[in-house]
Amino acid sequence: MYITDDGIRLSAKLDMPEKQRSKMPVVVIIHGFTGHKDEPHLLAVNKALLEAGCVTLRADMYGHGESGGAFHDHNLFKWMNNAMALIDYAKALPFTGNIYLLGHSQGGLTAILTAAMERDVIKGLMALSPANMIPEIARQGSLLGYPYDPEHIPAEIPAWNGKTLGGNYIRVAQTIHVEEAIDRYQGPVLLVHGDNDGAVPVQCSIDAAARYANAQLCIIKGDDHCYGFHLDQVADAVQKWIEARIAEDAKNG
Repeated sequence: MYITDDGIRLSAKLDMPEKQRSKMPVVVIIHGFTGHKDEPHLLAVNKALLEAGCVTLRADMYGHGESGGAFHDHNLFKWMNNAMALIDYAKALPFTGNIYLLGHSQGGLTAILTAAMERDVIKGLMALSPANMIPEIARQGSLLGYPYDPEHIPAEIPAWNGKTLGGNYIRVAQTIHVEEAIDRYQGPVLLVHGDNDGAVPVQCSIDAAARYANAQLCIIKGDDHCYGFHLDQVADAVQKWIEARIAEDAKNG
């Protein structure tokens, strides 16, 4: 199906758990930079959430997968708007109970930023290998291994797989301060990160866990950015965490 955000069609999938109830938790899932909604690590996490009794809503973000917009033109503001559009869609579903947010890599950063804005709606946050360093390195003048003058932003920079990224991505990233977003969100947080992540330093999750008011940190030993070695541990961590939140919500009425 497609969910429209300001004229851009976002390709999305809504999955239902085997056992359905009148009200169910809904988890919005956001992929990472150059990724898409059907990547193996997201499908594994999606399966774990369904087994826990959650509804899942995952989508290709602006300029990615089967969604509209050009990769060259995407930026974090557009992704945050996409995330809010997905949350609005989830809120309108007749069976929606509590809403949770999960993101991987740049999607993890997007989830962190969006949870701060939607802190009255998002019951819990799951950030997998969150790329929290993007705004700071954008301010320093180096992104995707490409150096530039941070006061004179280039029209575009080279990205992966022959793609280019517009300079507005840098301009947007430079305005974002992740610490402020972390401080605004007081709900429960799960951070998962491989300690052999070559794309996003594990320190990003360590620092975030220390700063959040209510965070659990799960470090996957010997694993990489997309969990190519111990994906089962990631899925298990997510499932146990969400099951604990659901049980706590039931206890509190």
